[in-house]
Amino acid sequence: MTQNPQQFVVTDINEQRRVMLKKIGNTAIRTHHRASCHCGAVILEIHLPDGVPDPHRCDCSFCKRKGAVVAAVDWADLKVIRGKTALSRYQFGKHVAEHYFCKNCGTYTHHRRSNNPEEFGFNIGCLEGVNPFDLNDVPVADGGVWSSL
Repeated sequence: MTQNPQQFVVTDINEQRRVMLKKIGNTAIRTHHRASCHCGAVILEIHLPDGVPDPHRCDCSFCKRKGAVVAAVDWADLKVIRGKTALSRYQFGKHVAEHYFCKNCGTYTHHRRSNNPEEFGFNIGCLEGVNPFDLNDVPVADGGVWSSL
């Protein structure tokens, strides 16, 4: 069982706000934090100078099935440093969002966002040393609205 979960309060996910987490559980978030899939075939480097921005879940028809806690950064702040050929892409609906998974282990690592294609969302559970269960009361974004996410 996880001890001392990180807590944060957001009253409405669709209001303008900024939650920046410099630490999740016992793991300090580094300026250039690495993330990986389960088997290690895919490694990302994510630029997080102010911490993890606005962790949340999404309740759209796809995200509610994968269940990941995500955050988003500008497209230039997420680099695939190993395993581009190990990634599989999935699209649905308007084919704007691009969801990426490791072909070997199936881990969802990141996605190009449909409401802002200049940003990538990433799976917080893939960050080195981070357990997303250390976060309490993760806000849920209305996947049908996309007003501020």
